[in-house]
Amino acid sequence: MNQAAQHLAFHGTIVLLFALLLGAPYARAIKANASDQVIHSWRVAHQSLSLGAALIFSVAAVLPMVAKTEPLAWAVSLCLIVSSYAFCVATPLAAITKDRGLATGAKGLARLVYLGNMVGALGSLVGAFILVYSAGVSL
Repeated sequence: MNQAAQHLAFHGTIVLLFALLLGAPYARAIKANASDQVIHSWRVAHQSLSLGAALIFSVAAVLPMVAKTEPLAWAVSLCLIVSSYAFCVATPLAAITKDRGLATGAKGLARLVYLGNMVGALGSLVGAFILVYSAGVSL
């Protein structure tokens, strides 16, 4: 396994651990009869980060086969690592602030939720495009 894939897998374990730990505030919100929006936000944080970690592990497994050059492997890895950490900030913060972070012009922590969502989405998208390109040129 190449270095980029190993780093990707390592950061995936951190994201997975963080996602699993977010199950505690999710359960607490349910027990406290929090609003539907708050419960939904904690569920999104817990489940989407778990799914993101699974995606990272999947990409790490196939990366040595589809990214034949180190720069392409590192580009995919860095995009997905930055994206996942941005979502690690944005999703629980969205539950805490009760702001979805989908609109520009937010103030305070809501602005950080928006920024985290945008960095996360852009990083995932760029990483996916590079991965598709890498897979295509490796044929």
